[in-house]
Amino acid sequence: MSTNSQQRPVDVQFDCLPLRSVTRLDPPLDASPALVAKWNRIKDAIQTHGTHNNYYLHNASCRFFVTNNPEQGMISFKFEGVLFTDSNDSRAIRTALRVWLDQENIPWLEQHVVKWFQESVANAVLEEFNRFIQAGDSHQTKRRLEELEKSLAESGGYLGMGL
Repeated sequence: MSTNSQQRPVDVQFDCLPLRSVTRLDPPLDASPALVAKWNRIKDAIQTHGTHNNYYLHNASCRFFVTNNPEQGMISFKFEGVLFTDSNDSRAIRTALRVWLDQENIPWLEQHVVKWFQESVANAVLEEFNRFIQAGDSHQTKRRLEELEKSLAESGGYLGMGL
């Protein structure tokens, strides 16, 4: 018997926006309706949760594999929302996510199991974010964030075309 060490039973992917990096709460004038809607969700997250040690996760998915065959035994969710870290940004501690079923290929799947997996997304995201923190150089990341905040303050919130 052999196993593929590359495939994990849970696959979590997301884009991460540190809320402390958001300096404007109004969308660009030429933004599409979808971008305006996302902008409004980010603005609501900032108004509800603040910006310190908070990250907005978007373009995000979480797939669970319940068999060794991804063609039969996969359930996938999309999610978006806020992840909170401890005061040192060294550990993810909780989330406030909106999670919805994206796709599944499990013929024997029942609704209460879907709900259980949906609730499990937050735990999977916390673990993945902690792996993300551990894999990175947190001191270097903090230094880059401090430089970004300083640059934003000096430029009045305008970073130009490079960002």
